[in-house]
Amino acid sequence: MFLNYRMRGVFTLALSWFVLPSYADDSIAIWSYNDCINHARTNNLTLRKSILSEESAAISLEKAQGEWQPSLDFGTNQGYSNAPWSNGNSNAYTSNYNLNASWTVWDGGKRESAIRRGKTDVERSRYATDNTLRNIRTEILSAYINILYNKETVAVNTELAEVSRAQADRAKQMMESGKISLVDYQQLATQAEQDNYNVVSATAQLNTARMQLKKLLELGIDSSFDVMPYNFSEQEVLAELPPIDESYQLALDTDALMRYNELSVDIADEDIKAARASGYPQLSLGAGVGTGYYSNSAGGWGTQMKQGFNENISLSVSVPIFDRKSTKTAVAQAKVSKLSSQLDIESRKIEIAQTLESWYIDMESSRTRYTSGLQSLKSAKLSDELANEKFKVGYVEPTELLQTHSALIEAQRELLQAKYMSVLARKMVEFLRTGDVTL
Repeated sequence: MFLNYRMRGVFTLALSWFVLPSYADDSIAIWSYNDCINHARTNNLTLRKSILSEESAAISLEKAQGEWQPSLDFGTNQGYSNAPWSNGNSNAYTSNYNLNASWTVWDGGKRESAIRRGKTDVERSRYATDNTLRNIRTEILSAYINILYNKETVAVNTELAEVSRAQADRAKQMMESGKISLVDYQQLATQAEQDNYNVVSATAQLNTARMQLKKLLELGIDSSFDVMPYNFSEQEVLAELPPIDESYQLALDTDALMRYNELSVDIADEDIKAARASGYPQLSLGAGVGTGYYSNSAGGWGTQMKQGFNENISLSVSVPIFDRKSTKTAVAQAKVSKLSSQLDIESRKIEIAQTLESWYIDMESSRTRYTSGLQSLKSAKLSDELANEKFKVGYVEPTELLQTHSALIEAQRELLQAKYMSVLARKMVEFLRTGDVTL
């Protein structure tokens, strides 16, 4: 693996002095970072659930708007009765028919508040989806770069394994000619086997990294793909970051979760208004028509239906006097919810500030490590090349050769880590500033 990264999974790309190996044949699709994002937009399950929440919020808004409409219902009752001790016909058939309408004239403002709340919740749901997508994009970026890092690790380890095998073969010839001992040869042969194992291990980590990206993309077990290689120049790695104060302000302005929390405060305000409205009088208007039929009454069905036809209209007022503290507690709960959302805003501000500062620290540290690593690698390569040439003609002990070889491996690893931690920090700052990132 590479580094721990706060989300920290991973990183890498090709160093200019290494040749990227080709892992993909013509039958395997090559995906760019944008390809991965576009696929995740329509296939990631977490994102799809968030989109469903948006639809649910829109339905709730439609319901709130429908509260302004009057209600209309039709009802009928068909019955059969028996009066065994009556003087007349003991059996009777009854029916009645009613059409009723009602409309709430005033409810203390709860409907208006519910509509405003619904509109705000629809907007908030969109920001929740946007925040989910932002998280997915950073996770995909992390996994994507992790694949690139592991591919580069395989390339480096393969090159080192080839060098080690050549040294072991040369050592065998020298042992057979009596120039070095069996112990010296075994040391170099062991190093060659270790380098071969490093290739196998790096390949396994590469496969694991691919699996992690497949999981984020919701790809099946039978899918095959590879990522498009990217190469960052030395200038990009060492370039200065913009001022942190500027980045912080931009991050606050573009952060989806921050906007979500702000809208949560607005929703809590509407909940407070709606809760208070429960303590106000309510005014309702009702109207209806009805008729009925009774088989034991004089007149046929048509006559009774006509004579029994009636109309009514009513105006009702409801004044709450004592509601067992339901209004008071509802207002208190809404206020607590508002305070909680305000604390979420402050917490998010602190989180963004700490995250930015951490990335800036990582960036500065990585730039220093990278600059130092360039010199260390240059020195290690020269020492390794010189020792290898001397070994070919028998002027260097195998122990010294192993030491220079180990120093070269360490220098390569250090430079790779420094380079891609710098790349990752830069990309994360870019994403926090703009809400977007490109490779």
